[in-house]
Amino acid sequence: MSATSGLKGEIEGFGTSAVVIISIFMLVALFSIQQFGTGKVGFMFAPVLALWFFSLGSIGIYNLVKHDITVLRAFNPAYIYFFFKKNSKDAWSALGGCVLCITGAEAMFADLGHFSVRAIQIAFTCVVFPCLLLAYMGQAAYLMKHPDSAERIFYDSVPDTLFWPVFVIATLAAMIASQAMISATFSCVKQSMALGCFPRLKIIHTSRRQMGQIYIPVMNWFLMIMCIMVVAIFQSTTDIANAYGIAEVGVMIVSTTLVTLVMLLIWQTNLFLAVCFPLVFGSVELIYLSAVLSKIKEGGWLPLAFAACFLSVMYTWNYGSVLKYQSEVRGKISMDLMHDLSSTLGTVRVPGIGLLYNELVQGIPSSFGQFLLGLPAIHSTIVFVCIKYVPVPVVPKEERFLFRRLCPKDYHMFRCVARYGYKDVRKEDHQAFEQLLAESLEKFLRKEALDLALEGSMNELDFDSVSLRSRNSGPPPAGGGNEDLRIPLMHDQRLEEAGTSMSEETPSALPSGLMSLDEDPSLEYELSALREAMDSGFTYMLTHGEVRAKKNSYFFKKLVINYFYAFLRRNCRAGAANMRVPHMNIIRVGMTYMV
Repeated sequence: MSATSGLKGEIEGFGTSAVVIISIFMLVALFSIQQFGTGKVGFMFAPVLALWFFSLGSIGIYNLVKHDITVLRAFNPAYIYFFFKKNSKDAWSALGGCVLCITGAEAMFADLGHFSVRAIQIAFTCVVFPCLLLAYMGQAAYLMKHPDSAERIFYDSVPDTLFWPVFVIATLAAMIASQAMISATFSCVKQSMALGCFPRLKIIHTSRRQMGQIYIPVMNWFLMIMCIMVVAIFQSTTDIANAYGIAEVGVMIVSTTLVTLVMLLIWQTNLFLAVCFPLVFGSVELIYLSAVLSKIKEGGWLPLAFAACFLSVMYTWNYGSVLKYQSEVRGKISMDLMHDLSSTLGTVRVPGIGLLYNELVQGIPSSFGQFLLGLPAIHSTIVFVCIKYVPVPVVPKEERFLFRRLCPKDYHMFRCVARYGYKDVRKEDHQAFEQLLAESLEKFLRKEALDLALEGSMNELDFDSVSLRSRNSGPPPAGGGNEDLRIPLMHDQRLEEAGTSMSEETPSALPSGLMSLDEDPSLEYELSALREAMDSGFTYMLTHGEVRAKKNSYFFKKLVINYFYAFLRRNCRAGAANMRVPHMNIIRVGMTYMV
């Protein structure tokens, strides 16, 4: 709106309604191209912003020299004292407008996922700050000669011959600045999801090389609708600026508070310096906050309302998720109970592989007990699958699965962590997934047998080396301290020679179990049982969980868990299996977590 509002004084009959319509059209276009990723249009950002800052600085210098260079006296701090002494309350209210001079610059620091800290520091110090300073000094010089242009100062201070080039550059720069805020929103939501503080949403990575370049469809369209509503309702850059000012100062105060905590807890800075930091910066920010809070009725309520809504959603999701996970951990099936059930698990074991999806990386989930109680038989091989996403583009197929045995061999129960990169195909063909999982499980069984054989052989080698040392150890050589210093080196050399001679004779020294691994009867039995289970097919055992507050819980907890958190769970993205699995291969069991 600030960019297109320049047309109001340039084109006759161009009013507020036209500005709103064009702004809405630009918003729809901006949010519609987000799905293609910033990398597709990112090549335009640097030259457009370079032109934008160059034009700001150049026009500022032009106005400064042409109209009134004496505005440079404003660098004297005494003038702020005279300003407050003369205007008192109006001067304090004017501080809210001063905040708007720096709004937007903080978007650079929100893009730390895309650029390094040093790059942002250099860009802000050497380009952004001096160009903005020159632009505002030039506008101040222009106002000294044309005080009636305060409402449209930016475009009025631009020379007539440069209006249209500057208008195009300003519009493009406004869209790029909006793009930076949109990208920062995506990054913040993704990080909140990773911390378990936001409901799961679909994330699309638009680049194979840059992990930070993402697209979240739900947030994109939500932002677009909200922006269109704000533009259509407010129809004024002044009210929107008041809202932006409160959000800006709020970010400053939160940042100062968090940095103070980091100084105390992480950096362990001197207590005096850690206290001086919030006193210096916090006092200035609180003065600005007191000024912008007076604008709450004039649009400042908007960011506070949005913050309250998002805080409620994030708190509800985090609170419910933590209680659900704690309930799952407490309800894990103990190994003593598994041993009491024996290898039959207290039921009939039929050929087949059962894949039970859950979020625990350790232990046996309580949902498995529901399957044992509800099914007349259970599969001969049980694999507890936990899907984890790692911060790499693609996980090689040979490194996709990590296996661990949960019970003795005759139970045929394994824990599997399936790892996916952010560019991996999630909805892969279930047959390819099953084939890869079976091959990886077979490799795990062979490697486990090999490790056991190597462990046995190493124990025998250690015993032989101890016997060799006892035979070769004789009386210590005569001599002084120098000879004593040489003893460990000579002793190590003898051991190295003995180790070398033994390594040459290893084939004959290793146990027969290692020599003929393929003939290991226990391994052959497990492999044959695995192949028989594969021939019988895979079954996907999923849990449909419902979280409910205990009956003796207080009213607020029941309200949050039974209604708000349940609504978020029903409408967020499913966390477990994302594969194209036939419905006939799926078994679901209902679970109620009482928290």
